Amino acid sequence: MSSIQVADQTFIAASPARIAAAVAAPDRQRAWWPDLVLTIREDRAEKGIRWAVSGPIEGTMEVWVEAVLDGAVVHYFLHCEPTGVAPERVAALNPAEMTRARRVQGKKMAFEVKQRLEAGRAAGEPPRP
Repeated sequence: MSSIQVADQTFIAASPARIAAAVAAPDRQRAWWPDLVLTIREDRAEKGIRWAVSGPIEGTMEVWVEAVLDGAVVHYFLHCEPTGVAPERVAALNPAEMTRARRVQGKKMAFEVKQRLEAGRAAGEPPRP
């Protein structure tokens, strides 16, 4: 089990292809996770992307885009360990706070994509093409 584990989801009223394209933009990835080095492990097109993560933490991250109703649920997963720290010293780093900070980064990503792709859409209206 990883010291840092995040699993979160957000509904976005937009096509899975548009969502996946927004998440895959390298310039946005640098803005969302500026301290991480992300290496694509699997580009799943409209279903999302999986990365290997390195930097201050090391492990895996995924954004899975699941088509639901007239949009998609964006699932965000992160499973990592702090780098350069002996396993017996990880608890002293406050893994709960590290997890919270990474969860907030994922929510910022999801809400930015949601705001951009749903801009101008009134509640209850279908997504824009």
